[in-house]
Amino acid sequence: MKVQKWIKPFFIIAGLYDGILGIIFLIVPLELFKTAAIAPPNHIGYVQFPALLLIVIAVMFFNIAKDPIANRNLILYGILVKISYCLVVFPHWLTGNIPSIWIPFAFFDLGFLVMFFIAGKTLKQTMLNSQK
Repeated sequence: MKVQKWIKPFFIIAGLYDGILGIIFLIVPLELFKTAAIAPPNHIGYVQFPALLLIVIAVMFFNIAKDPIANRNLILYGILVKISYCLVVFPHWLTGNIPSIWIPFAFFDLGFLVMFFIAGKTLKQTMLNSQK
């Protein structure tokens, strides 16, 4: 079954995005907070755990890229992760109650969210067309 050419590279990009962010926040979180002029949380584990989750999510995206048809069920989890982040950041941004460091990531995640929906629909249509 032929998958549209953009889907595999797109999920590699999604994996790299989340994986690199995870690694950066895992390795140099205090430097990031200092650069952004915001206080770090009272325990660095509050940053390290989400950073490790980003790395796990990156692995999931790489698995989708490896075989989009077989792993298309994982796209739902990517959608839910992106919705979750956006639902936390955007309302706080609208009330002016969030450090600006988190806002660009929400816009990137919103873009990924839209593309995940499109990829999921495209893969579903590919599956339906192959069954005809």
